Amino acid sequence: MADSESVLDYPMPNPTALEPPAEWARLRQECPVAKVRLPSGDEAALLTRYDDVKKVLADPRFTRQLDTRAGAARIAANESGGVFNSSMASTIPQSGPGHRRWRTRVGRWFTAKRMAALRPRIEAMADQLVDEMLERGQPADLKASLGFPLPVWVICDLLGVSDSDRDRFSYWSDTLLNLTKYGQAEIDAAQTEFVKYMSAHVAARRAEPGEDLLSSLITEDVEDPMSDAELVATGRGLLVAGHETTANMISKMVGMLLADRRRWEQLVANPALVRTAVEESLRFDANPGIGLPRFISEDVEISGTVVPTGSTVMCNMGAANRDENAFTDADEMDLSRSPNPHLTFGSGAHSCLGQALARTELQTTLEVLLRRLPTLELAVESSDLERVEGLAVGGLATLPVRW
Repeated sequence: MADSESVLDYPMPNPTALEPPAEWARLRQECPVAKVRLPSGDEAALLTRYDDVKKVLADPRFTRQLDTRAGAARIAANESGGVFNSSMASTIPQSGPGHRRWRTRVGRWFTAKRMAALRPRIEAMADQLVDEMLERGQPADLKASLGFPLPVWVICDLLGVSDSDRDRFSYWSDTLLNLTKYGQAEIDAAQTEFVKYMSAHVAARRAEPGEDLLSSLITEDVEDPMSDAELVATGRGLLVAGHETTANMISKMVGMLLADRRRWEQLVANPALVRTAVEESLRFDANPGIGLPRFISEDVEISGTVVPTGSTVMCNMGAANRDENAFTDADEMDLSRSPNPHLTFGSGAHSCLGQALARTELQTTLEVLLRRLPTLELAVESSDLERVEGLAVGGLATLPVRW
């Protein structure tokens, strides 16, 4: 790893909200296992090459749950160290048969068949949100008008909770995903509220099951039922992951496509490219967030460097997705790129459980926008777009558009 004089602050700032840090390319070439300082002040090893990130993410020996490992780095600046250091997530088994059991049960709700059935409802909701945005007039903030409310509605529908609480959900999940934005007291208070809310919802579903995911987890597999704590953690995890990341990705995707309007016009002319354009947007995202940590539980060699037992590594999927050894013309956005084995959803046993849902939402949203607003354009220069700051996930603060 880099010597002590070369410790880099991480995450690294982007030159603009849609451009990657220049350090990504340099580190891939010169220092693929780099020593970095996290927002907490703790140090970790940063991986930026595609093969290294894929290898570590898929290795079952290494855990993403840092609270159970002595000496693991704290990620966030607050006292608890952030979402990866929180004991709350340990309620769901992180490895072995328990994790497979949980993943199999929850995964039943994210099959291709279920996603196909959900698509018309997502399309209708997107159309309704576009109607309301048009009625309010231009310029408009596409993130506030469409990117944020659509995924919230979808995940609330899936969990059987009211999307009228979406502003509270957003605040609660922001505190859970904190890096530097919130203090520990505010985080603790918000998470206490969140657990109280979700516990009441689980109790209501036990008393009167519905057609939602949590109800099915309660009523099925009665011989080996999930505990209330597991159900609460599942609901909380899906609510955070299901709305925060996709809401940010919708606005980033549209921002990327409009930043060079030839991309948008290519899609207007050929909507059949939507599927590959979504995958390329996921790969090309220069602002995905801090990445995924892994605790190294035994010595492992990565790109010629031995990473010792007890180290924490940060897997930077955004940098890995720009690796020229994995993708031809990696720094070019090719809307017809196929195959596109990007690592945005991770790799291995912990790859994103809801990726089929995220893809369905992104594809459907893009199809609706191309159909309804072919003249869509940015209302500001792409270089003036502002990032979301202080959270573990990357995003745009707003996406001003006109048509």
